[in-house]
Amino acid sequence: MPLLLNFILDHTLAISGAFVALYFILCALYQLCFSPLCDIPGPWYAAISDLWLTTHVLRLQQCRTIDILFKRYGPVVRVGPNKVVFNDLSTTKNVYSVLKFDKSTYYKSLLTNDNDHAMTTLPHASHVSRKKGYAPHYTSTSLAQFQPEIHQSALELVKILGGFANGSAIDCLTLFRYFMVDIVTASSFGYSIGALSRWAIDVEHPLVTAIGDFPKRGILRSAVPAWAWKLVCTIPNRRWRQICDSDKILSEFVSERVYETRLQMVSGATEQSDRITLVQRLLRYYAEASSHTTSDRDVISEHMGHIIGGCDTTSTTLSYLFWELSRRPDIATKLRVELDTAMPDCQTLPEISILQDLPYLSAFIKEGLRLYSAAPSLLERVVPDSSTKTAIPEAFDLMGYALPPGTLVATQGWSMHRNSSVFPSPENFLPERWLENEENKAQIAAMNQHMMPFGTGSRLCGGQNLAQIVLRIAIAAIARNFNVFSPPETTETSMETRDSFVIFPASMACRLIFNPRKIR
Repeated sequence: MPLLLNFILDHTLAISGAFVALYFILCALYQLCFSPLCDIPGPWYAAISDLWLTTHVLRLQQCRTIDILFKRYGPVVRVGPNKVVFNDLSTTKNVYSVLKFDKSTYYKSLLTNDNDHAMTTLPHASHVSRKKGYAPHYTSTSLAQFQPEIHQSALELVKILGGFANGSAIDCLTLFRYFMVDIVTASSFGYSIGALSRWAIDVEHPLVTAIGDFPKRGILRSAVPAWAWKLVCTIPNRRWRQICDSDKILSEFVSERVYETRLQMVSGATEQSDRITLVQRLLRYYAEASSHTTSDRDVISEHMGHIIGGCDTTSTTLSYLFWELSRRPDIATKLRVELDTAMPDCQTLPEISILQDLPYLSAFIKEGLRLYSAAPSLLERVVPDSSTKTAIPEAFDLMGYALPPGTLVATQGWSMHRNSSVFPSPENFLPERWLENEENKAQIAAMNQHMMPFGTGSRLCGGQNLAQIVLRIAIAAIARNFNVFSPPETTETSMETRDSFVIFPASMACRLIFNPRKIR
């Protein structure tokens, strides 16, 4: 007995290691051979651990990786011990529109002010309640009230670009972010914060920097445990701390606007205005919805979510669209012919109703949203259990595979938009595919069904109408006044997309040259 005890003590580490190895081997065998998901095709190493997919998330290549798996294994692929992805229109409608599955906990990595907003609210029913507070703001009628501010910002953008007539390259990714901040804050608070003016004199605006940093913060939070995130944020590096503090910077800015607006509403100052800003709507909604006191924290968090979601996404799509113009003179010529007719005076922007009726401009934007939609990543949902209203009896039938409650399921716009049977030559930028004629109506209907640049189903992006308006006005204003060129440093390699839920160029910049047109 003493000999056995001495042997165990002398080999404790080895025995512990053997037990740990045995545990992982048994877990792997269960996932590969006995799990309810074991019959679903996919890489064996993905089935036994989430680590493989997480490495691609950290490498900013999740979208491409998932798309490669679809091509290799088919429209249903297992990418984790408890995660299944699919690429199928009927299933997409079923999960997101008919059954309206709740979101997964991944979205909690996008919390603002350490609090929920519409995007991070997981249950469908709770999201419906939140949506009522902001949905009226994004109707066409409401947004039309802010068209003068959008025109003003677009014309200021044209003036700034005109100041670089010497052929200097400009980082559009940053410039358009400043442009979008002015527009979103005007719609949100009733006045622009002058971000574009700051950019023009090369002065950083901390709010704009924080908005750009927030997605990076989100992917880091989603990839590391909570305790590790707190440790990461103690790293004594100024730029690193900026990223970690992006949520705090945004929260302080929005908090000041909320308190300022409440004082104006109490004093009756806002009653003299015909326009209702987003912050006013949210304050009124939460005041009426609350049985005791208004939740300022909810108003602040919700508003932060809208600012973040509205600025970086549209600025990225704009950057890619102008990059396409810089390398496709054929497209640029067709677009300008149409705009020259619709805008006889290049310094006067037409009403949005006129721009919405321009077929080639609409086709150009739609093709841009297909290839460069800012958030084409996995939209994770959870198969419900028996305690929910959308409970699935025993298991959810996903294209012939039975998924138990708690399974994570998802599709991604990246793959839906690159379905070669729906979009011929899917990697090519072809606005003409959207120009309707008698022969292609059925094809265009199929393409529209597969489009999800703003998400899909009941959780569709609330701000998509604002994004569509801004895209049209900005493209019309710039393409009418400038020829766009790419400098040597802006190449397909530098513009190759990376994704961290949202996309951005590999070089983290989109440098372009805007030369004024010689307009007759």
